Amino acid sequence: MEPRYPSPVTKIADLLAAGRCYSFEFFPPRSAAAELNLRSTLVELEALGPSFVSFTYGAGGTTRDKTYEVVVHVLRNTTMTPMAHLCCAGHTVDELRSLLEAYRDDGVENILALRGDPPADLGLPPGDLLHASELVELVREMGPFSVGVASHPEGHPACPERDLDRRRQAEKLARADFGVTQFFFELDDYVWLVDDLAALGVTKPVVPGIMPVTNVAQIERFAQMSGAAFPTWLADRLHAVADDPEQVRKVGVEVATELSQGLLDAGAPGLHFYTLNRAQATSEIWANLGLPVTGPRPIEAPPA
Repeated sequence: MEPRYPSPVTKIADLLAAGRCYSFEFFPPRSAAAELNLRSTLVELEALGPSFVSFTYGAGGTTRDKTYEVVVHVLRNTTMTPMAHLCCAGHTVDELRSLLEAYRDDGVENILALRGDPPADLGLPPGDLLHASELVELVREMGPFSVGVASHPEGHPACPERDLDRRRQAEKLARADFGVTQFFFELDDYVWLVDDLAALGVTKPVVPGIMPVTNVAQIERFAQMSGAAFPTWLADRLHAVADDPEQVRKVGVEVATELSQGLLDAGAPGLHFYTLNRAQATSEIWANLGLPVTGPRPIEAPPA
């Protein structure tokens, strides 16, 4: 089948160099119903004109094929620029090379290089590469990709010593083009991260990740899994309305809007929204911030 649109090939490093980027993150669907929901969400959020969109990847290959399929679909059939997440955990170098070759040959130009942790129940080995920085080097070797890495404002959960954590994050980011942060809820955590990286000589753009809370139990689980703090002030507000899903969403949108505005005022190079494959909360925050609704980029006709 011919692509509906010419591929909007755009490197995220170039987009960030040109100005602020506003982006969305999704996860690959695991069922037919989830796929229909994702497609609907993509259509709705494409209308806002995001700078790029990213798709998560199950460490150990649990969603590898689905990630690849949806990234290539977005590249070929929408006007949005996709970024593929890629984890090295649980994979051989040959497996990673094969996937990067496929992305390169299909025209995908943006990779978020992650270590990842394979699910324990899969019984997978650690993999040939043990650190995300090693994966960054492999991605560089395989093609002219724009490469991002994860950043952790509150520190990586596997590294309890703050100074060591910051040095490791700086070393990783120095090899990449940009960073995208884990979600967080305190503005100062992001500001301290950027200041600490700059003190270590690293000034690559770090895009803060925004998680609009729409489900109390879900965000508590996410925070526990990721090592992110779930502040008491936020927990108190959410638990006070926990029996009313609409009020939970309203509180989540309000808190995310305030954090987003604070980040922009502090000079953040953009915002990366964790959509959880839903459009409403992200669209409301977008409107609250007064971000432009640019719609899909104009499509140039192919040469005759």
